[in-house]
Amino acid sequence: MAIQLHIPAPDAIHPVRGVRIGIAKAGIRKADRRDLTVFLLDPGTAVAGVFTRNRFKAAPVQVCETHLAAGQAIRALVINTGNANAGTGQAGLDAALETCVALSTQLGVAAAQILPFSTGVILEPLPVERLVAALPDAIMSAGAEHWFDAAHAIMTTDTQPKIHSAHIELGGSPVTITGISKGAGMIRPNMATMLGFLATDAGLPAPLLKKLAHEIAEQSFNRITVDGDTSTNDSFVLMATGASSAIIESERDPRYAPLASALADAALDLARKIVRDAEGATKFITIRVEDAGNSHEALQVAYAIAHSPLVKTAFYASDPNLGRILAAIGYAGIEDLDIQALRLWLDDVLVASQGGRDPAYREEDGQRVMAGQDITVRVSLGRGGVAETVYTCDFSHEYVSINADYRS
Repeated sequence: MAIQLHIPAPDAIHPVRGVRIGIAKAGIRKADRRDLTVFLLDPGTAVAGVFTRNRFKAAPVQVCETHLAAGQAIRALVINTGNANAGTGQAGLDAALETCVALSTQLGVAAAQILPFSTGVILEPLPVERLVAALPDAIMSAGAEHWFDAAHAIMTTDTQPKIHSAHIELGGSPVTITGISKGAGMIRPNMATMLGFLATDAGLPAPLLKKLAHEIAEQSFNRITVDGDTSTNDSFVLMATGASSAIIESERDPRYAPLASALADAALDLARKIVRDAEGATKFITIRVEDAGNSHEALQVAYAIAHSPLVKTAFYASDPNLGRILAAIGYAGIEDLDIQALRLWLDDVLVASQGGRDPAYREEDGQRVMAGQDITVRVSLGRGGVAETVYTCDFSHEYVSINADYRS
């Protein structure tokens, strides 16, 4: 069950001018399931992507990177669930390319103007003939208002759709930002199984959009982890249609900073929702490491805590066995860490200081915090002025069950 995950009301999900979305049932893995989504983009739309660093990149990821590097204007995205088309060799690449050719033929554009995405089971052939056969239905159903349906159609083990939508004003021009994401397990985006699609009707040149996409991903999708596993298919796509009057040519434009901030907020919201809907999760945990010497060591400590099975299971049990957090900090890899300078809080409760349990700490205070659904772990390293934040969850019996039974 998702942890306090906010789903916008239908009238709060705003279409983005220049984007139409179509959905169909292709029977990729299960019959009678909406598992195929197409995004149709108006001419002039700039598109940028950030992708997994897993060496076993799925075939669609490889094709996306090639098509984006070719420099042709992207005109459509095609997304299937139920099959990741990863670990499928040349046959998988051929299937991803066949998908692009089939959609491009129907739209009257070049195959290199199509980006394919897949999510689902790894090491199984993609039934591309089913996908291609359903493309006409997806195109025929396309409409500007289908973001909510698309958020459902890209789900795999997700229990809730993940959507963000907002109206902002830039220099007197109204601008829309809307996005969706999916993911629940195999989550430690390192581009970045997660997908994120975020669109605005503001206009940005492709090079600036690419830079912005990487900056946004680094502070959102690259700051979440469920289980420490980086998927073969992680993809984040940022689209700027230019259909509004807010056309921004450079970072020096005074409208750029508020647009970048709003897009970053949207991506962070979509990323956090992935953690809130993580497989079997019952606790949403924010880990903030402060007073670090640099970003790298702050993230070392944050991820050591976030990936510790002992820490995660203690949170699931609401057991303030908080020495496990200190142990994780200790093995994070900072060789000259001064444990006398370190302090550890659980929400507002100071747990450890001066190398051990804080004299004022009481176990009932730790128990009170651990009983909540939203918990903040805050660590001061006493080494500098850098801070980083990572978002994670607990490990439950259900996480094991979901992943043990995933293919059945």
